[in-house]
Amino acid sequence: MENCKSISTPMASALSIDKDKSGIEVDGKRYRGIIGSLLYLTKSRPDIIFSVCKCDRYQAFPKESHLKIVKMIFRYISGTTNFGLWYPRGSSCCLVGFPNSNFAGCKLDRKSTSGTCHLFGNSLILWHSKKKQALLNR
Repeated sequence: MENCKSISTPMASALSIDKDKSGIEVDGKRYRGIIGSLLYLTKSRPDIIFSVCKCDRYQAFPKESHLKIVKMIFRYISGTTNFGLWYPRGSSCCLVGFPNSNFAGCKLDRKSTSGTCHLFGNSLILWHSKKKQALLNR
């Protein structure tokens, strides 16, 4: 991947990632190692968090289609090595948080997702997203 052609986004917005039951299996240990490295990198690269977390969901049974998306993330990183968190001198020290949620937004299981992001000055320092659990029948 050292000499790969870079791309402008880590994952296409129209790209749908799913379980891919009929796809070709890849080495799970290698896939989990790659995802672990990318998760470590997200601490200073919030621009890849969403894409990495989407791929993270398929660590148990990774397929070739999942590995292809992970390679897209690496192609994005290769072209954006100067990106990251930056706290310029004299910038605002104001902490601001924004919540967001959707209702039944996941096309696969119709579960809702909620999330937050927190900015320190103009820099994103915390991001969280969680898919809601199914309601139990009472």
